[in-house]
Amino acid sequence: MTQEAGFVTRAKVFALIAVICLWGVQAMAADGLITMRSNYGPKETMDRLEAEVKAKGLTVFARIDHAAGAAEVGLSLRPTELLIFGNAKGGTPLMQSMQTIGIDLPLKALVWQDGSGSTWLSYNDPGWLAKRHGLGHEVDATLSALAAALDALARAATASP
Repeated sequence: MTQEAGFVTRAKVFALIAVICLWGVQAMAADGLITMRSNYGPKETMDRLEAEVKAKGLTVFARIDHAAGAAEVGLSLRPTELLIFGNAKGGTPLMQSMQTIGIDLPLKALVWQDGSGSTWLSYNDPGWLAKRHGLGHEVDATLSALAAALDALARAATASP
């Protein structure tokens, strides 16, 4: 084998390894989950999110403190809170298209702290939910508005003023 052929083979092997590694990273990421880092701690991030949700006229159905639940049964869990919120005007058109999306409604956002102390906010990507449930193009405008609203809520809760 010539030196040039060996270089080409090494380059192909490197490219293959890079593809496999990148594919693995994508596979490890939760499908359809949008996650952004917060500039605040978990409690303040969730408080900010809840205030933003209410300010936009959405209903907060529940705020679930998973860490408190874990502590009640003698288990430890870093700060992890779920906010369940929404409104019928936004969700009903989606359920009219395909009722199974009701399993993913109302909307949910999770604020959590990782092992290094960073705080994150995660929520389901409306586009991914639409694909999951096979929604038609008749709800594209609703999905676009929903995606923009979720992004704005998340950014308001996580970004510095």
